[in-house]
Amino acid sequence: MNRAKGSVFKRCSCRDRAGRKLGNRCPQLRRASGAWNPNHGRWAYQLELPTQPGQARRQLRRSTFDTRDAATGDRDHAKALLALASDDPAVAAEIADMILAVRAGAPLPERDTIARRVRAGLPATVTTTVGEYLQSWLASRRSLGSVQPNTLLAYESHIRIHLVPHLGAIALVKLRVEHVEAMFAAIAEGSTAIEIARQSDDPVIRASVRGLRTTKPASMHRIRATLRKALNDAIRRGNNRLIDFNPAAHIELPSGVRPKARVWTTKAVERWRDTGERPSPVMVWTPQQAGAFLDHAEEHDIALYPLFALILHRGLRRGEAVGLTDTAVDLDNCLISVTQQIATHGYTPVIKKVKSESGNRIMAMASITRVALRAHHTRRAQWKLAAGHAWPDTGLFFVQPDGQPWHPNAVTDRFEVLVRDAALPPIRLHDLRHCAATYLKAAGADLKDIQELLGHSSTAMTDVYTSIIAELDVERAKAEAAAELLSRHRGRAAARTSVIATRRW
Repeated sequence: MNRAKGSVFKRCSCRDRAGRKLGNRCPQLRRASGAWNPNHGRWAYQLELPTQPGQARRQLRRSTFDTRDAATGDRDHAKALLALASDDPAVAAEIADMILAVRAGAPLPERDTIARRVRAGLPATVTTTVGEYLQSWLASRRSLGSVQPNTLLAYESHIRIHLVPHLGAIALVKLRVEHVEAMFAAIAEGSTAIEIARQSDDPVIRASVRGLRTTKPASMHRIRATLRKALNDAIRRGNNRLIDFNPAAHIELPSGVRPKARVWTTKAVERWRDTGERPSPVMVWTPQQAGAFLDHAEEHDIALYPLFALILHRGLRRGEAVGLTDTAVDLDNCLISVTQQIATHGYTPVIKKVKSESGNRIMAMASITRVALRAHHTRRAQWKLAAGHAWPDTGLFFVQPDGQPWHPNAVTDRFEVLVRDAALPPIRLHDLRHCAATYLKAAGADLKDIQELLGHSSTAMTDVYTSIIAELDVERAKAEAAAELLSRHRGRAAARTSVIATRRW
């Protein structure tokens, strides 16, 4: 018998008079001619297996096949698995261990699955889970050096908070669309439960979800993007493809449309004071409210007042304003060059280039903006004189009274305190950019001008910023003028009364 080739034969469960199984020795297995009896026994095969050094000889015996072809096919499958080891005896012995561990009647592992593991240098006997793969993938992304730190933080957060808890225990090769759909359904249900608990009349229930965050549709899209990227990389690993199908690419999620910005009208402010309700996550002050904020900031936080005034007047991002250098601010010619920003990686501030080429821009200042910045420049010189040799040379235009750079998060914290103390309806610091765009549109600037000022790569994003202009008086006046052109049966006096009422905030 060729042990490497293996043998295919018949055996049965008949026993001798002593109760011992006859196996392939049963005389009924063959006919008188020596041919196999088609009406007795089941087909089986035997195959010699590789061993570790010092290990005794071992064989693979699998039976209960209905046909000779079935037994031959299973034997050839086992031989194909062993052939994956090539000339590596350790891998061959490992594959043999895996084959022997398969219980009777169960199918042998798929050759392609084991081939991927062997080519990738992974143990053939262990099934990689989604959680294990995601952790190794994250480590490989960290080692690249070209991936932005904030992107890595997002990957890590998505993997730790969502992907591993929901999908981590599933074998990577067995991950299906249904698993990913179930994960997003569970995330949505959890967010709904948090929202319901927050609205409960029971303080204990409300306290149980304090500090918990809901997952919005936009966040779900980012979570899916992380999983899709990781699984695409598993497919693209050259000849070491770990999977052939990306289930994350076939998931439909609710639209992640950005929330529409709203103006803090008089009625909206009244409702907020009564209920704490905000019409939208993105809110914009009226010009009067923005002016009240600047008045309050100038009186109570003179160190940051000019920075807030610049953002409101020219729509800089927080990191761009904090990262402005002395050489970027030309007070004589009323120009500002935006070339860098101070971003945060976790909590660590990092100086980096602006977000895109369109973000690298030069903008003009209004005279009122120059007055505020020149006053800051003079005040900063006084701080430097008082500090003497202790003054750090950061090269930044906006610094603290001791000369140290502003931490972006500290600027946000100071902003929120000022808004609260001024008794103004709340907006985010980033919403000052919405305010700036809105006021520019109201003043007659076109969309392209505003796009270039804000540093957007396309007018699509700028349109999101300026879409709320319909709520301002200047656009309302246009609507009223257009309405006046229509023939109406009601009296002119009643129409004029209606116009006056609708022009109120």
